[in-house]
Amino acid sequence: MPKLTINNIEVEVPAGATILDAAKKLDMKIPTLCYLEGCKPVGACRVCLVEVKGFKDPVTACSMPVSEGMHVFTNTREIRKARKSVVELLLSEHDGDCQVCDRNNDCELQKLAGDLGITRVPYPGEKAKRHFDVSTPALVRDSAKCINCRRCIQVCGQIQGVGSLFPQGRGYETYIGPAFCHPLSEVTCVQCGQCAAICPVGAISERDQVEEVWEALDDPDKFVIVQTAPAIRAALGECFDNPPGTLVTGKMTTALRNIGFDAVFDTNFTADLTILEEGTELLTRLKKALVDKDRKVALPMFTSCSPGWINYAESFYPEILDNLSTCKSPQQMFGAVAKTYYAQKIGKDPKDIVVVSIMPCTAKKFEAQRPEMAASGVTDVDIVLTTRELGKMIKQAGIDFNSLPDSEMDAPLGISTGAADIFANTGGVMEAALRTVYEIVTGKDFPFPKLHVTPVAGLEGVKEASVKLTGLLPEWSFLEGVEVKVAVAHGLSNAKKVIEKIKSGEAEYHFVEVMCCPGGCIGGGGQPRFTDNNTRLARIEAIYREDEGRKLRKSHQNPAVQELYKEFLKEPLGKMSHKLLHTHYKAKERV
Repeated sequence: MPKLTINNIEVEVPAGATILDAAKKLDMKIPTLCYLEGCKPVGACRVCLVEVKGFKDPVTACSMPVSEGMHVFTNTREIRKARKSVVELLLSEHDGDCQVCDRNNDCELQKLAGDLGITRVPYPGEKAKRHFDVSTPALVRDSAKCINCRRCIQVCGQIQGVGSLFPQGRGYETYIGPAFCHPLSEVTCVQCGQCAAICPVGAISERDQVEEVWEALDDPDKFVIVQTAPAIRAALGECFDNPPGTLVTGKMTTALRNIGFDAVFDTNFTADLTILEEGTELLTRLKKALVDKDRKVALPMFTSCSPGWINYAESFYPEILDNLSTCKSPQQMFGAVAKTYYAQKIGKDPKDIVVVSIMPCTAKKFEAQRPEMAASGVTDVDIVLTTRELGKMIKQAGIDFNSLPDSEMDAPLGISTGAADIFANTGGVMEAALRTVYEIVTGKDFPFPKLHVTPVAGLEGVKEASVKLTGLLPEWSFLEGVEVKVAVAHGLSNAKKVIEKIKSGEAEYHFVEVMCCPGGCIGGGGQPRFTDNNTRLARIEAIYREDEGRKLRKSHQNPAVQELYKEFLKEPLGKMSHKLLHTHYKAKERV
């Protein structure tokens, strides 16, 4: 535990910590642009320069390890001057168009320039060449706004293990993008949007579909309904200056009604439906393996509700596609149910119903346009907005969000349980599934305190748990004494670790949850920026509060889902369920 001083204040930190780590412990702010939590520092932007006594030149705080007795100074005249010069040079070649930029008032470079007192750019240099990449359904790239910070490269390569983006060229000609400057659609990109979530400027963002929603709402012949993912309620408030983890479920519902949606529903409804379908699918596979001794049964079964994870499996591990649950994601299940069951209830032609999703995820935009997602005869989901886009839409409507009263979502597709809420968190789908599967096979209450399976909670990259099944109902006696082993991974590099352990025989599981984004959906690529672990933890805690405040906390208790089966679907994994709620995926060539 070396001791050092920063601005003459002593601090003790673990060996291997950096100056930036030590400054954070003292709540001292050192500005950064290229630094990304959880990634190896690259020191590319030079904004975090500090002075160290005895060193000839300033050093980068993000990459310099501390040493015993080190004396650091973060705010000397020379350091302020150096940082200001670095940012001025960045601004000189940054084609920001701040007045109309998507990131205006949400731009780290803009804020940093203000913090450093920069009121003009003294170097009127040549701007970077502009190249728009609009080749994918989810993401848009603008090379003229790129400041070469390399955050996108770090998150794509180190956190997600995909590696779609690289630095190319040298010096002023450096270009960040797919190999050989190809469009993003021509390389293996899972569309997760983590690059857009951590980009400090407007170089990468989601494809904006707000105007498409306004057009639908303005069409008198369209009945426009909206579904909201569970992660939205713990993050949308940040768009209106609320701290991370502020629950805004009721205000969000009122805002959506005021915008003009004909019905305001909840993706949680089909999250509950997913648990019944997925849980039944898991039990069916286990029965085939244990009773029928069918060695061809694809176990472990992997969850299938994260479209970025599906894209990753198709490209990187096509050999496990049979192990994926056949369940569509809750977003897509909702669209299928809305355009069949709900359309019949309200007497509308499905072609006249527009389903809008509010999602924390850019990959949901990609998922909605997949050819597999139209089993009802029409597209399941028509338009997908991110949390950030909904925040913009509320502002465009002139709504004072923070003063709105709370209201309830509409029935029947707005009724849900606490188990659906926790889909937002890493480990949440697993916990929700275990709550229901355990009670189905035992007829007894789920035994975990407060219903939480704590071993699968939190931000550890890979988590494991097991539940021993005893005292089962007669029809499930084949599972008597079986210890159901489960694993949870979030962030695709962690998913790779789990898959490799399974393939090598090092680990054996029955059920595996994978969420594409760090922290799960609460850390999705479409959430308000900037998402670090403190923000993730605050949102996770809020989602658990939402769950614990519910009267119903298990998916099989949802009365609206029970009615859906009684009136329409008949039974989990039945003929109608298979048609509308299940699908299969195919291997993709990796490029």
